[in-house]
Amino acid sequence: MESSGSSKARCIAGNNGEAELKPSNAERKRAGWITFPFIIGAVALLSVGATGWMANLIVYLIKEFNMNRIDAAQIYNVINGCFCLLPILSAIIGDSVLGCFLVASISSFIASIGIVLLSLTATLNSLRPEQCGNKSSSCKAPSNLQFGVLYTGIVLATLGAAGVRFTTATLGANQFESQKDQSTFFNWFFFAQYAGFVLSCTLIVYVEDSVSWAFGFWFSVAANFIGLVVFVVGNRYYRHETPQGSPLLSLARVLVASFRKWKLQLTLNRDEFYYGRDGRNKEVDVPPKKNFRFLNRAAVKTDGDTKSDNSIARPWRLCTVQQVEDLKSVIKVLPLWSSTIFLSTPIAVQNSMTVLQALTMDRHVGPHFTIPAGSILVMIMISTSVSLALMDRFQSLFPLWKKLTGSPPTVLHRIGMGHLLNVLAMIVSALIESRRLRISHLHRLQNVNNHTVPMSALWLFPQLILVGIGEAFHFPGQVLLYFREFPANLSNSATAMVSAAIGISYYLSTLLVDLVRRSTGWLPENLNDGRLDCMYWLLAGVGLANFGYYLVCAKSYKGKDGSSSSNLPMTDDAGEKE
Repeated sequence: MESSGSSKARCIAGNNGEAELKPSNAERKRAGWITFPFIIGAVALLSVGATGWMANLIVYLIKEFNMNRIDAAQIYNVINGCFCLLPILSAIIGDSVLGCFLVASISSFIASIGIVLLSLTATLNSLRPEQCGNKSSSCKAPSNLQFGVLYTGIVLATLGAAGVRFTTATLGANQFESQKDQSTFFNWFFFAQYAGFVLSCTLIVYVEDSVSWAFGFWFSVAANFIGLVVFVVGNRYYRHETPQGSPLLSLARVLVASFRKWKLQLTLNRDEFYYGRDGRNKEVDVPPKKNFRFLNRAAVKTDGDTKSDNSIARPWRLCTVQQVEDLKSVIKVLPLWSSTIFLSTPIAVQNSMTVLQALTMDRHVGPHFTIPAGSILVMIMISTSVSLALMDRFQSLFPLWKKLTGSPPTVLHRIGMGHLLNVLAMIVSALIESRRLRISHLHRLQNVNNHTVPMSALWLFPQLILVGIGEAFHFPGQVLLYFREFPANLSNSATAMVSAAIGISYYLSTLLVDLVRRSTGWLPENLNDGRLDCMYWLLAGVGLANFGYYLVCAKSYKGKDGSSSSNLPMTDDAGEKE
């Protein structure tokens, strides 16, 4: 394993203070841009496999499993929450036991099994309930066996897709030495991910709606399997990180040790702190920093804490200075991370409700083509993909920004712009839904029995485009921020932090929708009888308040090196000179 440069891969290998080894000739041929086509190609194909079944799931549950519309949307949100939260589990396993490559490979195989089960529910009539007749009373509920196969497939497919999602991001970023290359990789990583989403949300969803659900699902199986093959074939070129044991356990040890020594008087003598078995030069050569001083007690040596060879005798009473500083780095990022939850909650609600809106609108484009309701969200992915490509292309404009503002654009600027665009998207959503409801009410006076509103579903595109542009700003920006600011041995967990916040936001969205359903009449089974526009105005207010909270967090944030938030540029040209 290489250990030169300033990359995360080197930090992971060397964070225990062991002597660095010179890379062999074979190792010199690894890493760098030679790994790019394998990782990016696999990401695109695996994204097609994951989104091919997930994007149209609401419609599938309504039409093929006879579910209530709002209930189907809620199930979709729960699945998305798992899809975003489970990467934390895969990150922990990758950091502590298996490494990124094995976790991603095993997860993609599990995903294939799950999608196969879902494909069987679409292929075999015995695994689906009978279709509804003209009257809702004739709808037959799925049997326990049908529910069992359906949910087993969903669980496995979600678990596998989540395990791949950010372990591939960390593996890819670890192939590069400079932060500029890492930033470029993250842009193209998300571009490939969203490009895969676009393909599945257009081609596969259209096949599912117009040709066959079974054919569309089996296409997802094929894409997932080919993506796994591409990923494994590139293994000979990857630089692999060495798992160092559970890093989260070391953070827990700091908390326990500091509480157990809460009566201990803090010392100013640096020699009384524990720097590791081999002394200070192997980790840090200064005492713990003054922020979160309570935690510094965990690194103070007391009688019986160390053995004769200076190794730790009682791990839950003594930690190294580096471990203390690692926990501080995590704690400092948490306020910024928490703002992501309320940034993503409005998006989670909007995604599911937009599909239900589309089902009530005119989706014809020309005389012979109808946009599948599940494909309507593709505009978010197209918008994000185009925005990411343009942002990567025009990084040369950063010097112009610096001349105009006096400082280069930072990662926090990028995330803040995403917050603003999200609020604007919710406002546009409310205005468009108000128009849809007005047309619906006027149309109902003429044709009471027709539940389709004579308003083109293309009206939903502006709000989705704004969400997509916003994601191009805040999503990769947050991944890059946590990747840089988290301790090296938490690199997997760092890149999964955004996904965890989004997962929590999906669960919050289900709670919010349930609360609104119980306390208001805004979200009935038939949206034409409700006030979804009020829901969007509520989400806009939540987003605006959260933006104010984000500004406070960003202004007060200090980097892990103690620098201000203005010293967190989106690219690090200085890193090229080192």
